[in-house]
Amino acid sequence: MEKPDKKNKKNRSFRLALVDAISHERIWSFRYTRTAMIIALVTFFVLIVVGMYSLIAFTPVRSLIPGYPGAISRRQAVQNALRIDSLETRILQWELYAENLRRVVSGMEPIRMDSLILKNKNASREEVDANFLAFRDSLLRADVDQEEQFGVDAATPRRNLPIEALSFYTPVKGVVSAGFDRALHPWIDVTAPVGSVVMAVLDGTVVFTGWEEESGNILVIQHRGDILSVYKNNEKLLRKVGETVHAGTPVGVLAASSSLTKGDHLHFELWYEGKALDPVQYIKF
Repeated sequence: MEKPDKKNKKNRSFRLALVDAISHERIWSFRYTRTAMIIALVTFFVLIVVGMYSLIAFTPVRSLIPGYPGAISRRQAVQNALRIDSLETRILQWELYAENLRRVVSGMEPIRMDSLILKNKNASREEVDANFLAFRDSLLRADVDQEEQFGVDAATPRRNLPIEALSFYTPVKGVVSAGFDRALHPWIDVTAPVGSVVMAVLDGTVVFTGWEEESGNILVIQHRGDILSVYKNNEKLLRKVGETVHAGTPVGVLAASSSLTKGDHLHFELWYEGKALDPVQYIKF
């Protein structure tokens, strides 16, 4: 008996048909080879894998996978990171406040917050060539001098003016309920409605923000000419450390009185060359 040809056996085709069981009528048929069937199965498997990957990677179904962080988990992670950053900032502020308090008690000169800010900003520039920085600085100074040669700058005449010649902005509209006493009360209390906007008295830079149980939210602004203004009893602060403010810029919102304070008021201090001054002599309330 003659054996079938192996080559013809490999190339044999098959037919898949759908036949009526009663009339034996062919309803549908499909002809295929073994190679075509293998290619179809592989293609189907690849499509299934790609479809499952797309379903998991690009749809919210991936949040159903155990261990995969969902939207709530990611939101909590971001909030925790913000809280940690806020706590680190608050700890640094208290450390600086405690160090300045220790220096003042010991008779030493306190650390100026603006100098620390400038030091941190310049820390990343230590590796830059000093000659290159000096060259760039000379060009910048020349440009500024040329621009201001015939310009009128409101800040320029204030550099050499005494404090008596400066025009202060009223920090809050109200009535002075407790006057200045250099020994017992080196500040003034300005009675004003709760929620009143507290404003900066001069142009300057915010050098400290913090909170105390007795004084509420505190903000300190460093001005030109070694002038410092302090604003206490704020419900919330509108400026952060390092921000530049102008005279009349809102910096806080007045808080309600607590058990440690008498009446709704702004605790306001004015310092010049390290000495407390009576703000009433320079500001009209």
